[in-house]
Amino acid sequence: MATRKKKLTPPLPEAGHSSAGIMLKGMTRLISRVHKVKTFNEACLMVRRPALELLHYLKNTNFAHPAVRYVFYGEKGTGKTLSLCHVIHFCAKQDWLILHIPDAHLWVKNCRDLLQSTYNKQRFDQPLEASTWLKNFKTANEHFLSQIKVQEKYVWNKRESTEKGSPLGEVVEQGIMRVRNATDAAGIVLKELKRQSSLGIFRLLVAVDGVNALWGRTTLKREDKSPIAPEELAFIYNLRKMVKNDWQGGAIVLTVSQTGSLFKPRKAYLPQELLGKEGFDALDPFIPILVSNYNPKEFESCIHYYLENNWLQHEKAHTEEGKKELLFLSNRNPGQLERLCAYL
Repeated sequence: MATRKKKLTPPLPEAGHSSAGIMLKGMTRLISRVHKVKTFNEACLMVRRPALELLHYLKNTNFAHPAVRYVFYGEKGTGKTLSLCHVIHFCAKQDWLILHIPDAHLWVKNCRDLLQSTYNKQRFDQPLEASTWLKNFKTANEHFLSQIKVQEKYVWNKRESTEKGSPLGEVVEQGIMRVRNATDAAGIVLKELKRQSSLGIFRLLVAVDGVNALWGRTTLKREDKSPIAPEELAFIYNLRKMVKNDWQGGAIVLTVSQTGSLFKPRKAYLPQELLGKEGFDALDPFIPILVSNYNPKEFESCIHYYLENNWLQHEKAHTEEGKKELLFLSNRNPGQLERLCAYL
């Protein structure tokens, strides 16, 4: 039955399309910010066809070839972020190194401190955002940071430097402890990972949620109020290099999202609409994977989960009439269904 649940125990079970619609538990660290974790005291994820399709591709990839780019796309609220989370979880269980950008849109708007880059005066550093990202990167990949050695010397100031052959963890710590150096440290991490991914020491997953933020416009301005373009932000400049398919030994999994995007129509969801010509040309070729609304089996599984956890308290929630009303009002859109059920 579609409403059966499974505990996630490493490694993730081999899942065919027959597993679609099943709810998986045990992903608290990965999706602790996105799916009622505090309410239900657990992180639960539905296995859906888009993620299974991508996992099938990954299992049959020749990693000696250039990294393949995959792009999840779909209308607002269909579950693109959680499909990405499923892929990240699978790769983490397979001991991949995870380079995850949870929401790229946050890098191009409302940044607290914007400093002129010391490395390149034409670009800008975002030290607070970069330091936070480095902390999360360290948490997710700590066991790799002593294994990977930097391939050149990096000088931070007159007294501090990271010698060639030092663990990559020293660069990460430099960015965390010396926040002013965080953007440069993050850029070095990206450069070293891309350079060493083909050596076979690790498999690399580059996962960016809202990759369309890397092109287009920002809300950031210089002191003279002139706008700052995304490529003028040092981290975005380096991240654009990571989503190029000119390296081997991993995969690039992306989402395009209207949520949080700037200056895009509310109904836009196709890659060419959200990426624009520059972004689309930069990512071409890629494999598009549509994330659509729930099918009947997935809808039933979600309703059953809400009922089982006493999230639905309305007296008609258990009836077929109540389910039909929720189906009609939500059109089986996962995000809309979640919002509707919050008041019941």
